[in-house]
Amino acid sequence: MNNEIVLQHLDQGLLTITMNRPDRRNALNPEMTLGLVAAARRAAEDHEVRAVLLKGAGGTFCVGGDVKSMAEGRAPLPFEAKKTNLRRGMEVSRILHEMQKPVVAQVDGAAAGAGLSIALACDLRVASASVKITTAFAKVGLSGDYGGTYFLTQMLGSARARELYLMSPVLSAQEALALGLVTKVVPDGEVESAAHELAMSLAQGPSITLGYIKKNINNAEHMSLEACFDAEAMHHSRSGETADHKEAAKAFVEKRKPVFQNH
Repeated sequence: MNNEIVLQHLDQGLLTITMNRPDRRNALNPEMTLGLVAAARRAAEDHEVRAVLLKGAGGTFCVGGDVKSMAEGRAPLPFEAKKTNLRRGMEVSRILHEMQKPVVAQVDGAAAGAGLSIALACDLRVASASVKITTAFAKVGLSGDYGGTYFLTQMLGSARARELYLMSPVLSAQEALALGLVTKVVPDGEVESAAHELAMSLAQGPSITLGYIKKNINNAEHMSLEACFDAEAMHHSRSGETADHKEAAKAFVEKRKPVFQNH
């Protein structure tokens, strides 16, 4: 299921998706965007996949759209075709955000523009100490895509989202951590192992329950309090019927680590 630009590797329930254009700092081109959508769909639909790790090859997450190619002055597509192609590629952010499986991003080197948007679509972000993070769009005369304005507004509020988009500052890892944009920061040499360890721990966790937790939080972004209560009651009751819950409750009483079997 691999192509050369988007790699997939499934191990013990963890699907690692790697953006593989290191010579262009994993800038998005049409082949990569289609490969990312296909990989995300596979992750969402494949019952063998219980968690996802998204990363970039060569020590960089993704610098966004391939601005160099944009500037080469190729014959432009008609507006409708351009919009259709862009919207098709942007599905990767929706799928990563909505799939009922946890998604971890390994954010090192740089996460800019659409690359940052895709990282924000993930549930958790492990950042390297030297990473640079920026919305970048305004600096190249673009308004933004891949859901960045949605995710930033949901995560930080509209005032902070306006600041990060209109002023386009370059954030350090510690500044991003202070804002809540990343989950944790680790030394550069440890980011790969730390992100993999976190993602694998989720893949080995209570899969059904983690999926319901993610669904509940996604519901809270747009549903009323009463509707969220109803969904929580349904999901809580369903997870309470799983073997994972029974094992977790037994392990809690016995003061040991649970061993989940539903994967």
